[in-house]
Amino acid sequence: MSTEAEKDWRTWRELRERTVAGPYGPLALTGTHWLADHPDGRIEGVPGHWAEDGGAVRLTAGAGDGLTLDGAPFTGEVRLGPDPAPEEARVAHGDRRLVVLRREDQGAVRVFDPDSAALRAFTGIDAFPYDERWRLTGRFRPYAQARSVQVPNADGRDRGLGLGGELAFTVDGAEHTLQVAVEADGSLWAVLADATSGTDSYRFRFLRPPAPAADGTVTVDLNRTLLPPCAFACHFICPFPPPGNTLPFALRAGERQLSAGH
Repeated sequence: MSTEAEKDWRTWRELRERTVAGPYGPLALTGTHWLADHPDGRIEGVPGHWAEDGGAVRLTAGAGDGLTLDGAPFTGEVRLGPDPAPEEARVAHGDRRLVVLRREDQGAVRVFDPDSAALRAFTGIDAFPYDERWRLTGRFRPYAQARSVQVPNADGRDRGLGLGGELAFTVDGAEHTLQVAVEADGSLWAVLADATSGTDSYRFRFLRPPAPAADGTVTVDLNRTLLPPCAFACHFICPFPPPGNTLPFALRAGERQLSAGH
């Protein structure tokens, strides 16, 4: 019989697949265009003139560009900050969302297209079967000071990855740790690999445990290990695992890869 934890996991899986398959989910990303690579302000297939402007992005558009800003037809010039999510992007071209992105003081424009080939081809996410043994109680050990390490990213560039502490848990009597970031809401984020990475699962994965309790304890449900966004579209710039975040055992839990046929 299914436990409550397994029922919750199945519900989580269903929501995850619906979110991924949404019109502006990760499968809809068709391009990430760094403005430094387009000094003339022109991006192929993206209307308007886009340029850096003192930590923001300046968009200049004419009537023929067919752009909208905050849902209304737009001509003229506007300074844009980063968009929190594709669904909240201020600029659109038809059904496409043109999302402003900033990383390490570099601006980019991302294109999310609900008619992308990847979205139309999506048939699901393969996952390992739920296994109660991978639902663990861990402990978060915050660093005295937050730190940043340089790690390769999926686009071939090295960038800083902020880390706020380590997450410790025990598997088969041995303690293992992962370096984790602390999100704004107190939840944790780990980028990890294991003995299945690149063979029986994607080359690395994410884990997002909830915020630790006051005593540092936290549920570490490895059944909820996630594919990173770059598993869905090559235009994401996901960080690779930092040193020490490759688990020495086969983590046969969580999402494995996109379903065959994708």
